[in-house]
Amino acid sequence: MSGSVTIFHNVVWSRHKGQVFSALHRLHGQGSIRYTVVQIAETEHMRLGFSEVDYSVHQYPMRQLFEGCYEDVPRWKMTLRLVGEVLCSDSRVVVLPGYHLPEFWAMLLACIVTGKRRAVFCDSTGRDRPRRLLTSLPKRLFFALCQGYFGFGERSREYLESLGARRDRIFIPCQAAALPAGYTPEQALARRLLARAPKAAAPDAPDAPDAPDAPAPEPLPPVFLYVGRLSEEKGLDTLLQAFASLLPSMPSATLRLAGSGPMDERLRERVGALRLDGAVMLLGSVNGAALEAEYDRATCLVLPSYSEPWGLVVNEALAHGCPAVVSDNCGCVPELVREGETGLVVPPRDVPALAAALDQAVRLFADTRATALHCIELIRRFDPAAAATHIDRGCASLLRGRTRAAPHPVAEAEAHRSSQ
Repeated sequence: MSGSVTIFHNVVWSRHKGQVFSALHRLHGQGSIRYTVVQIAETEHMRLGFSEVDYSVHQYPMRQLFEGCYEDVPRWKMTLRLVGEVLCSDSRVVVLPGYHLPEFWAMLLACIVTGKRRAVFCDSTGRDRPRRLLTSLPKRLFFALCQGYFGFGERSREYLESLGARRDRIFIPCQAAALPAGYTPEQALARRLLARAPKAAAPDAPDAPDAPDAPAPEPLPPVFLYVGRLSEEKGLDTLLQAFASLLPSMPSATLRLAGSGPMDERLRERVGALRLDGAVMLLGSVNGAALEAEYDRATCLVLPSYSEPWGLVVNEALAHGCPAVVSDNCGCVPELVREGETGLVVPPRDVPALAAALDQAVRLFADTRATALHCIELIRRFDPAAAATHIDRGCASLLRGRTRAAPHPVAEAEAHRSSQ
């Protein structure tokens, strides 16, 4: 199948999309579809201070329309530029970056006027935000005017279907975490085992460390890790309360919060009010090798979000052999969190349930090697190359003018397992 596709994406900041689009570009040698990627802006307000824009992960030809933050571009200017890009494009298929902004509606209409086939990225789920009639009706219309949909996982497919999208036009999973340069599962496992190795207790006789009565290694104190934006929807108030209730029975435990955001000062005050100083560390933004080290030594990642379309930090954690305790509102639950193997799922906003899950995680995931192997094996099927393959499959279907795509074995197998 030959043809051209133009993909629009919001911001260059998204390292994970950079790796997915790079993998898509590498497929060019195996197929005849020509892809053009247009990045609209450099970053957005909510990403400022979290990490710098890393252009090195974007190993594909791209055009960037605006410098700075997306929100700082006047809407009229943004709309005119995007509509002009669609009208002037010679691509047969246009992939829109979303459906929630006026400029995306203008792009959709430009596609219709010029006869271009159109698809859209959808990063929402039915659990992510409450359903409202006034917002669901426009979404239904938008999706009805599109011919293809790229979602994160099974929950985004359910959401799209609930708004009228046909199942055979939905392509999942189109999401993957940005893996560190040179990452290999074997090295990740070795680092995890080294970081989580029990510490040898001091022998009574230093000159005879191999004596038969030498003390057994001491297990590491529990380390719970949060990675992400410090904002209301992430459930951090629930996390602090759950950790505070757990600490009397687990006094050596620590909670490490990696990230920045509008709740930073409030969380510091809350830590003091709960008398958690010394047990809770706010690390600020952590990236690169330092973030890898956090995943390596953590007992588990904790993501208690009230609203979370997917949760890419869960991908990152599993890739480092680290299990995850997440709220049931996280979109990645059906695919990535297998109860007792790669993590645990708790109801959102439920302090006792979260505290119990953290306590359970310490015991369930005590076998570092077995847990890490479960995590790393599962996440192998959700890498950037796999996500790119699903996007490519959807675009090929649209270019053929067909809407019934052959089911992808990984996506269908995961959907079947989650339904059992």
